[in-house]
Amino acid sequence: MRYSKYLLIPAIGLVSTQASAQQRAPVALEEITVTAARAERAISDIPQTVQVVQRQEIEEQLKQSGSASAMLAKLLPGFSVSNQTISGASESYRGRDLLVLMDGVPLNTPLRDVSRILALIDLNSVERVELVAGASSLYGAGATGGTVNFITKRAQPGGPRVSVNTALRSFTADIGGSLAPELSATVSGKAANGIDYVFVGSGRGAQKTYDGAGRELPSDGMLGQGGGDRFASGNFLGKIGYDFDGSKRIEASISQFYLDQTPKYLTDYAGPFARPDFTKPYTGQSVLEDTRSFQLRYSDTAFVLGNLSVVGFYNDIKKRFNYSEFSYPYNSQVYYSGNPLSPTSPANQTTLFSERGGVNLSIDTPLDRIWNGAKVTWGTDVIHEKTWQTLTDGRDVFTPLSQLTTAGFALVQVPITDRLTARGGVRYEHFDLTVDNFLRPAAYAAQPVGGVVTPFVLPPLNVIGGKYEYASPTYNLGATFKLNPDIDLFGGFSQGYALPDVGAYTRRAGIAIAYACPVARPNCLSPANQTISYASIAPEPQIVNNYELGIRGGNGPYKGSITGFVSTSEKGVTFDPVTNLISQQKEMIYGVEYIGEMAITSQFTFGTTIGYREGRYDSNKDGVLDSWLPNNRIATPVRGLVFGDYRFDNGIKLRVEGEGWSGRNRGINLANTVYPIEGGFTMNAALSGPVYGGEAYAAVNNLFDTAVQNPTATSVRNLPVYSWGRTVTVGYRKTF
Repeated sequence: MRYSKYLLIPAIGLVSTQASAQQRAPVALEEITVTAARAERAISDIPQTVQVVQRQEIEEQLKQSGSASAMLAKLLPGFSVSNQTISGASESYRGRDLLVLMDGVPLNTPLRDVSRILALIDLNSVERVELVAGASSLYGAGATGGTVNFITKRAQPGGPRVSVNTALRSFTADIGGSLAPELSATVSGKAANGIDYVFVGSGRGAQKTYDGAGRELPSDGMLGQGGGDRFASGNFLGKIGYDFDGSKRIEASISQFYLDQTPKYLTDYAGPFARPDFTKPYTGQSVLEDTRSFQLRYSDTAFVLGNLSVVGFYNDIKKRFNYSEFSYPYNSQVYYSGNPLSPTSPANQTTLFSERGGVNLSIDTPLDRIWNGAKVTWGTDVIHEKTWQTLTDGRDVFTPLSQLTTAGFALVQVPITDRLTARGGVRYEHFDLTVDNFLRPAAYAAQPVGGVVTPFVLPPLNVIGGKYEYASPTYNLGATFKLNPDIDLFGGFSQGYALPDVGAYTRRAGIAIAYACPVARPNCLSPANQTISYASIAPEPQIVNNYELGIRGGNGPYKGSITGFVSTSEKGVTFDPVTNLISQQKEMIYGVEYIGEMAITSQFTFGTTIGYREGRYDSNKDGVLDSWLPNNRIATPVRGLVFGDYRFDNGIKLRVEGEGWSGRNRGINLANTVYPIEGGFTMNAALSGPVYGGEAYAAVNNLFDTAVQNPTATSVRNLPVYSWGRTVTVGYRKTF
């Protein structure tokens, strides 16, 4: 990975002798600036972990997979192992939510967090990826774990340039039945009159998927989330910009994300691991993504108060999920058909709709008159969103929600000396939430009672909404110190503020024995128990405190970073897949991350990323951190990647990777309940070289076809789900 000034320098590298450095090819340590902090800043000035993935590394990862989550899992030690599906369920960064941006605009749906975001991103359209770890007082919107910004391609001066990337992937277990073609084309250019354009269109398809034992994988191993098989997807990005008056720019863009998955079979959750149920054809509608994002941005580097950026955006989101049937214990709650002999409603499939638009204003103002080199980044965000989710017959599954978010922020950066830079800021965020009244549909469920699994009915329940306000300031403070021109220390404190998944809470309204009826008397509730208010079940806003301390830089052939972090919250959010309930309680997450790279010679580079994270929470809410966080928050305490790149004199390049992760056997409550997660290790290899003015490549993932469980997918329901077996990719890319 081509990082600059944030990778770990091993201790031996920091003190290596000049003679040793001269024996190897030195690594260039040019200054890199990032925009993920809402203003262009050098990484060496940011007191948080910052990681940048450049286009060259993105292309290397595209040879092996088109998945953004797979790329992040390899290159960011704090990110979860990819669950290898169209969903992001249980994928997290440092055990918390990761705010995903495209060109600085959020793609999430905070009123109902359904996780399907990273699978939508077309890496062919991305120029670079910037991640800032920790909570953010600059973005808000639930950035409690970190913020990742996918920055799309910009046109280069000159006439039209056309780039094409095509690939064919397949599982060796069934080459013909698993062929997955991919094709992407980019057209870009910039005229002398200041007008530029970028258009990227991509399409992908997938058939069957297999594990390392040659078994076909299910289409919905994580229950309602979708799989990685039998889908077709298409992405389109269009941008037109105009530079004028020497300092001003206006740009309009549209992004289209489309995906359609058509499972062939339902999933069997009753066995030792999730697998297709070949006796039960899938009878629901397809799994669907049909989302559009529009952006209009204006910038002026000569604005009277400094650099000005104004971004208006509108996201129109539609996500349909899998149909599934009742299956105890992993799918022990379904919408009720009225027939206990076949309890699953034919409409037991949901579609999420969300309309989200707003304006982000940022101004980066120099404060040289007050303090030479000082700057303040300040501005405001106004976002309105409306979110609702329905069954296929049109009934709401949670209270339709709308929210107006207003926020103001300011972040000051001051160079105390030529080696010490301090940063501090504040953000004040205000939520105006409107919760509509709705009738929660009847559900059929089962729980063990006295050691016997007992079915019951949850009759329709009136949920009374209302209008609610939430507001809080958040703060951040930190500093960087240059040990020498190439190495700096950094440390800081940052806070994030978020209102947890409101839709998930109201969807689960009245999921308790107090609102249950025997199957023989499905409408047994008294009038007093047929209504519940949102106020009685509403989640509380969450403030997350992050603390970081690290060192980054380079010395001769070495470059790298090491970071330690602690993250705490009094109102952490935990989901129990057994009871299907969500709770809030005190929690703490901590860990260490290392990234290192060394140029052994001018042709051979060796590198590694490794991360450790673990967490505890207060399971009985008595103020004591008495249990380990559930697996769906942290599935693998230790995970890492080792890689070697060798470039031959004729331009051919070989990359070999090893990916590994630990298992987990932690008691997640006072009863010491353990759901074991297995560890695993796989190897990948990619070979590429120049052919007819372009680049041909071939890659093999899971080189030895190892049968391993996917820890992230397994953690969603504590039901083992296996990882992909060996896949082979051949492709070709060329720019005309």
